[in-house]
Amino acid sequence: MAAMTEEEKKNLLKPNERIDDLQRSHLEIIQNPQRFSFGMDAVLLSGFAKAGKEDRVLDLGTGTGIIPILMSAKTQAEHFTALEIQPESADMARRSVRLNGLEKRIEIVTGDIREAGALFAAASFDVVTSNPPYMTSSHGLVNPKDAKAIARHEICCSLEELVLAAEKMVRPGGHFYMVHRPFRLAEIMTVLGRHHLEPKRMRLVYPYIDREPNMVLLDCVRGANARITVEKPLIVYREPGKYTDEIYEIYGY
Repeated sequence: MAAMTEEEKKNLLKPNERIDDLQRSHLEIIQNPQRFSFGMDAVLLSGFAKAGKEDRVLDLGTGTGIIPILMSAKTQAEHFTALEIQPESADMARRSVRLNGLEKRIEIVTGDIREAGALFAAASFDVVTSNPPYMTSSHGLVNPKDAKAIARHEICCSLEELVLAAEKMVRPGGHFYMVHRPFRLAEIMTVLGRHHLEPKRMRLVYPYIDREPNMVLLDCVRGANARITVEKPLIVYREPGKYTDEIYEIYGY
């Protein structure tokens, strides 16, 4: 497929939107900073998650589609399905898929994570990923209909509902990858165990080597035995304004 001209790219944009370079495989993404822009957590999850050549991947709560778009370059997965409840974000994700010529490999579905069982066949994915809202619905909430609030707070889907959907969608022996906040780790482990998603790999992300971790990456396997590998810490900055070499590698710089 021929690359889009600058004029064709411009025609894909709606008011307040822009095209950002993802610095990998010439990929780009459409974003509206007034709604929500992807963060480092999504990029780190796309580097942590693994998918094989014939795997079918489902991203729950995809937002603007950043995780499947990045994973399309980082893995050889056969197909990505991305579920998003907000129609405006799902529309933006579809246009980003078109922008990158990935229509045959990535499908964006508008829908509710809590209704995933009605949208897709049970156990029909080899890999499920999610960068869910980190805060409970009541934590510092101002406007529950705001796009940023929905992305950050459990307004449309709780942790329990997310993990239940992942359990239903991933095949036995398949992987569920998630990024979250360490302050909820005890709760996360309890909920995962309740839904037969056994944590097998965990990696804590630290902003600086001498700070507390502010993210946790988890790789869980449906129906696996209990045994977890805690990987070496991932340090984001070696000094203010300068990433560590591993972060540069993950970003593709």
